[in-house]
Amino acid sequence: MLLRQVDEWVDAELPRLNQAILDGAIPPGSLAGQAREVLLPRLPSITRLSRDEARRLVVRLGFLGASVARHYQEWTPGGKELPERAFDGLPAGSDEIPFRHYFAALAEHTGDGHYGRDSYASLVRWNVGTIEVRRGDEVLSVLPGVFDDRHVRSYTGTSGEERFFVLVKQGEAIELAVNEVLEPLTHDGAGLVGEHAVCRVRLAADLMMALRKLFLDFAVLPPERSMPPEQFMDVFRQFAVHWTVGDIPPSGALDPEALKRDFLLGIAIPGYEHNVRRLFPALLSRERTTIEDLMARDTLPFRLLTGLGIDPGELRAAPPARLRQLLGEDPALADWYRLLTAHARAAGAHLMLSKKFLFKPQRRRDEAGAGDRRLVSNRSGTTGMNETYLERLTRARQDHPLAPLRAVVADFPQINRCDGVRSHPELISVALVG
Repeated sequence: MLLRQVDEWVDAELPRLNQAILDGAIPPGSLAGQAREVLLPRLPSITRLSRDEARRLVVRLGFLGASVARHYQEWTPGGKELPERAFDGLPAGSDEIPFRHYFAALAEHTGDGHYGRDSYASLVRWNVGTIEVRRGDEVLSVLPGVFDDRHVRSYTGTSGEERFFVLVKQGEAIELAVNEVLEPLTHDGAGLVGEHAVCRVRLAADLMMALRKLFLDFAVLPPERSMPPEQFMDVFRQFAVHWTVGDIPPSGALDPEALKRDFLLGIAIPGYEHNVRRLFPALLSRERTTIEDLMARDTLPFRLLTGLGIDPGELRAAPPARLRQLLGEDPALADWYRLLTAHARAAGAHLMLSKKFLFKPQRRRDEAGAGDRRLVSNRSGTTGMNETYLERLTRARQDHPLAPLRAVVADFPQINRCDGVRSHPELISVALVG
């Protein structure tokens, strides 16, 4: 009974209070006061919760913690420099455990190695219901959530926030399908140019094209069917504040499937591995383990070229005649080229979304002298990646090892392999099913 009351308060009352504070209808401290009087005393003993109950409560208390932190830092002089003070006087449960300690213990109780604050995993993957990716009637990936009510929790209860969370999880579900299709090719002894491999590479390319289309379709929606950039910059992002100095706020940069794909397919940019390791505290335990394993392995394109006895440097310097010869000898190179190119184009579409909803509007504000937001800067992502760095990442994906084949690959149409099945990205669908 108590847990249900907590759920209902966070799902309905928290968004209402947030919106009222943003509208200036109630004082900024009202939310923390209501939480202290109505919600926090009802929090259950953590040891009595199942792991799924703990995950669901992590999602809800993540929204509460972010809301309390935002309003405190926005309205308290020096609050941004001492973010942890936002949680002073907020005891949780009958044992009156300090809120951040309660949250950290709750996160540990999930058994997933969840961060001691809100994170990508809880806000996106756990919050949004189950997403399925299909090719026709075939299920390619299933990315579950921890709720079965088809309700997407958010900061202010607006449809724009809900749509954005769903979009991000849909993207991760497609990325999961890509990685699961490619994973068998990482095994020792797996061939990379036979029919089995080509079928997987071709399907992965279709999925990457579907991911790009997902981003492009969202970008052209009218604001009332997506999210106005002003809402994204001034409302949504401003809840991604620090809970303690130096912690890692939630960000799309923490999407583990995107990180895995980069290490499967390779990205030649100095310091990339270091930057990913910097994000490790905010990932789940199994995500860190998988990414560590991929970091230690050779990328699939490297193994492909090594297996074919092709030196990447020689490939870059090869004249068109030699490139045509290589494609004629090993037609699978064309399929691998198309996969890596689709990977780069999907990254380009993601960069376009970042520009549309963040960097371009902020540039216009700067040019008009309006400046930046004080809490969460709109000149970079919440993990510190600015527009220039994201452009470098996109160029690095475009400059993949098979990029020299661009000059001649159009002369080699897709060979009808894979049991007579050609690429059909239009058959890929992604949907919220639960």
